[in-house]
Amino acid sequence: MLQEAAYTEAKPKTEKVTGADLLLEALEKENVEIIFGYPGGAVLPIYDKIYHSKILHVLPRHEQGGIHAAEGYARISGKPGVVIATSGPGATNIVTGLTDAMMDSLPLVVFTGQVATSVIGSDAFQEADILGITTPITKYNYQIRNIEDIPRIVKEAFYIASSGRPGPVLIDIPKDIAASVTNYPEEQEIHLPGYQPTLQPNYLQIRKLTEAVSGAKKPVILAGAGVLHAKASQELKEYAEQQQIPVIHTLLGLGGFPADHELFVGLAGMHGCYAANMGLSECDLLINFGARFDDRLTGNLQHFAPKATVAHIDIDPAEIGKNVPTAIPIVADAKEALKQLVQQNGKPPANKEWLEQIKQWNEEYPYYHSEVNADRLKPQRTMQMLFEKTDGKAIVVTDVGQHQMWAAQYYRFNQADKWVTSGGLGTMGFGLPASIGAQFADPDACVVAVLGDAGFQMSTQELAIIREFNLPVKICIFNNSSLGMVRQWQEIFYESRFSHSKISVQPSFVKLADAYDIKGYVISSEEEAEKILNEVLNDREPVLLDFRIDPDENVYPMIAPGKGLHEMVGAKP
Repeated sequence: MLQEAAYTEAKPKTEKVTGADLLLEALEKENVEIIFGYPGGAVLPIYDKIYHSKILHVLPRHEQGGIHAAEGYARISGKPGVVIATSGPGATNIVTGLTDAMMDSLPLVVFTGQVATSVIGSDAFQEADILGITTPITKYNYQIRNIEDIPRIVKEAFYIASSGRPGPVLIDIPKDIAASVTNYPEEQEIHLPGYQPTLQPNYLQIRKLTEAVSGAKKPVILAGAGVLHAKASQELKEYAEQQQIPVIHTLLGLGGFPADHELFVGLAGMHGCYAANMGLSECDLLINFGARFDDRLTGNLQHFAPKATVAHIDIDPAEIGKNVPTAIPIVADAKEALKQLVQQNGKPPANKEWLEQIKQWNEEYPYYHSEVNADRLKPQRTMQMLFEKTDGKAIVVTDVGQHQMWAAQYYRFNQADKWVTSGGLGTMGFGLPASIGAQFADPDACVVAVLGDAGFQMSTQELAIIREFNLPVKICIFNNSSLGMVRQWQEIFYESRFSHSKISVQPSFVKLADAYDIKGYVISSEEEAEKILNEVLNDREPVLLDFRIDPDENVYPMIAPGKGLHEMVGAKP
């Protein structure tokens, strides 16, 4: 773990320093604890200095695994995840992770090696125009051409990545810049006149929202990941209780409001609960804190919140009004906006009947699964058991697919920053390496990686890190021998033509775990699940659990493409 890592002492300062020296010193000044990196020719000068650094370096077995691990670390720690990759294929292997982090607002600072400045643009060996490739998928990117700019650029990159709406920043470093020598440059202050995030809300807009709440009969709060990024969970709870407004969550916002609270409604969107989706469809005031109104949440926009006055609080002004017309726009940090709303202490709405209606919807249309069969393990029951056996206190990290939705539906998040998943990009292969990063971020936590059998096979090589550092990650594979969500869509929308979604040849996941000296179990029944979970969940050792779930089970409720939130199918058995 981080505390147990053996570090070598950093070399003392000398009058002359290399670009790599300046880079490592800048990272230490940013209090970087861990680097996920993969060496190669263009970054060898940097790695020569890492050899003497006190910063823990973790070697992923693939660069994409490294950047997903950095995402998991960033999501749980709140600090920027740091990645190093070499030029060419090393740099292009992190493109998926950059896109994932950009869509889900995760702070990363990524360093790529580049060929020497003298041959840039000549199609030199392992050259790729990584600035051109990553401009649309980073918050900002740099290529260093002057060694003396390294300290300033690193400082700016960490500030940009972690302030305002978080996101990934890339720094491309030519090999000759990293290897060249200079005197210590004078320290430069950050000066970014074109980048000034608005943190404090407009007072008049806060008053306008306060008055709208007082006059509403059916208000709801939609809480997105912006609440978590702003560390505003307590303020959200205080405001919801003060005004007695029910709270609905986006997929990435889960945990921002306790699921056991009487005002908690549930997850909204394509596989959200009936009460949450009907709440958005019938409300007369929708207050969005830090959610971007993506299509998986809204369904058909023509039918989204048709009766509602929409208020949108977001630190990114580009999101307000982008998808949904907004009557009360408030550009601000969610925490600051909520503080001011609480201070207003406005008259609560007369919404007793509305609260009763939502409670009734939740009672009449709970999540459900088909009848338990002794021969088939139900994934929904498995998730319920994981919740019960961990007392709802685990960090849950998922891959993408059916298991992701079952985790969101059945694991009740009562605490903030316990949920790590790929939302906007929906990246298969994300879950296992992200769980590694989450465990590094919180070494004492119980980290449960909920994975599909297909997504797991996209990043199995990262089991090596789990063994190397003895990370006690609990790897739970929901194995239905298929691309589960693809199979579900083919069943429902393509007349059960299962074109390449069923996997006929699978490895033995238990034997694969054994190859990495990790314990593994095959679990085929609730009885087995009960027994083995009791044995392994409190161990401080890694384990792999191959849950053989019902291969025909689908995720419901579901909203078909082109339909509105009120047009759910499968809301009842």
